[in-house]
Amino acid sequence: MKIFIAGATGFVGGHLTEALRQRGHELVLLSHARRLTTEAGLSYVTGDVTEPDSYAAAMKGCDAAINLVGIIREFPGRGITFERLHVEATAAMVATAQKSGVLRYLQMSALGTRANAVSRYHQTKWRAEEIVRASGLAWTIFRPSLIFGPKDAFVNMLARQIRLLPLLPTFGDGTYRLQPIHGNDVARCFCEALEKAETRGQTYSLCGPDRLSYRELLDVIAEAVGRPHPLKPALPLGLMKPIISRLQGIAAFPITLDQLQMLLEENICDGDWQNTFTTPPVRFRDGIRAYLGR
Repeated sequence: MKIFIAGATGFVGGHLTEALRQRGHELVLLSHARRLTTEAGLSYVTGDVTEPDSYAAAMKGCDAAINLVGIIREFPGRGITFERLHVEATAAMVATAQKSGVLRYLQMSALGTRANAVSRYHQTKWRAEEIVRASGLAWTIFRPSLIFGPKDAFVNMLARQIRLLPLLPTFGDGTYRLQPIHGNDVARCFCEALEKAETRGQTYSLCGPDRLSYRELLDVIAEAVGRPHPLKPALPLGLMKPIISRLQGIAAFPITLDQLQMLLEENICDGDWQNTFTTPPVRFRDGIRAYLGR
């Protein structure tokens, strides 16, 4: 199968392209920067996902299109916004797939996406999903929880902090829960969806087997890097929200109000996705030890 992928050069894209190539698929990857490769079955097209003219020709002749494009934080001054990279990017991808005769379409959304979402991240993810659902394409949507793996941002950031300091404050009491899933498991679901006709027209929430409070997550990471469990003083939300609101525009500041909202809402699911994709997912402890333990 010949597959066009937007967002393939990112973290999840690395897992997915490797998994697809192992299955013998031919890949066409959209990239902002010009890239050259001599690898068989792999080619790059330079372009912008919101500008169909830059990649429409490369999508023609493909059997499927996959959209992995997404951001977790906005920087409007640099054109990095949820509206542009969730909604406009999806609209452009869908329209190009329709015009190019691509019938199979896979979209990466996010766990917690819903019609009445509070965060703008989830609101724009929902609008992107609505575009896909109305497209007439043979679509599948995936909503993964927090994704971990060797090159992830979140777990590696916490590991660095735990290695340096014995103290790691939490926003609020830290009892909100997460259910992380390995990047390889997300990639496997995308690959299998291309092979399973019953996944067409379906939306899957993807989460791992371990449901951990944020405080428990910090302890598991500490164990993986060989450090004692950190002290976890609770930062009052009433105090932190005004501070975050004032400082979230600074790139080096670690969190935004949108991200705080999503953290407090929790990031868990019931695991029904395993009824369709039956290979057992990686346990969080085992997965992070494989790369943090180095």
